[in-house]
Amino acid sequence: MSAPSTSRAAAGQGPAEPVLEVRDLSVTFGTRRGRAPVVVGLDLTVGAGETVAVVGESGSGKSVSMLAVVGLLPTPPAVVEGSVRLAGEEVLGAGAERLREMRGREVGMVFQDPMTSLNPVLTIGRQLTEGLEERLGMGRREARERAAEMLDLVGIREPQRRLDEYPHQFSGGMRQRVMIALGLSLDPKVLIADEPTTALDVTTQAQILDLVQDLQSRLGTAVVWVSHDLGVVAGIADRVLVMYSGEVVEEAGIDALFAAPRHPYTRGLLGALPVLGRARTELATIAGLPPDPLDRPPGCWFRPRCPSRLDDRCASMHPPLHDVAPGHRVRSFYEVSG
Repeated sequence: MSAPSTSRAAAGQGPAEPVLEVRDLSVTFGTRRGRAPVVVGLDLTVGAGETVAVVGESGSGKSVSMLAVVGLLPTPPAVVEGSVRLAGEEVLGAGAERLREMRGREVGMVFQDPMTSLNPVLTIGRQLTEGLEERLGMGRREARERAAEMLDLVGIREPQRRLDEYPHQFSGGMRQRVMIALGLSLDPKVLIADEPTTALDVTTQAQILDLVQDLQSRLGTAVVWVSHDLGVVAGIADRVLVMYSGEVVEEAGIDALFAAPRHPYTRGLLGALPVLGRARTELATIAGLPPDPLDRPPGCWFRPRCPSRLDDRCASMHPPLHDVAPGHRVRSFYEVSG
């Protein structure tokens, strides 16, 4: 199985200067049952113009990690530790005002459900112009012109007229395009897209993916694409981080990951993808459920679900994330060769 690579990094232009660097990021929530570590030691680097996908099942820590990156987790109950640097500046520990300045200017966010992210009682135009006026100091007319340009950029027809409409007057795909316009309106260096196509039909999903790729090639924005679906990221990502139970279990370039997955969990995720033209009598699945963060098993956290477990070693030792090839790391004692 292989995946097409269409971004600038895949085109042979080499690694770009990092604009987002996450080191040893950990997130713990205080609960009635104790402290729940939901993200454990995450490392992530994204270069200018690069797309990095973060994938895994629901509850793997993907979205929580990204909320921690942009400082949107309430503390308490969350305790966030590690380092997050945007364009060389540390985010963790920054004051509320500085974080507010960074959001939109340094990093934009596209959330999963635009209907709950957009304000239903404000026009689309007002939601787009507010940040332009307050953050960039634009006048009302200039901000409105810029907002119309952004709607046109994301493929919404008659942008001047649609600025005066409300979110409920837009389809699901159009609302997601508005969210992308909002995320890009202040020209951020990094755009974090948190499962932005999950609720969309496959045709609209493909349009959104093409749109993000096109905007990235034109604007040079780095993209972090969060998804539970490896099939979605196959055509847009340069690199993939696979998360399981709050930690990265495999990291590789998109072609290497699809051609030769080395972790049994990654192999299971790829095996569950439908393949065009191949008949299947039943859908492949990964047995069991992810562990409770408050009650993870000893040794490898994937061991109870792993078809390739080595009982003694996997039950007694937690595997480190180690290099198995240039740019390819895996957290497993049993490395599937593909």
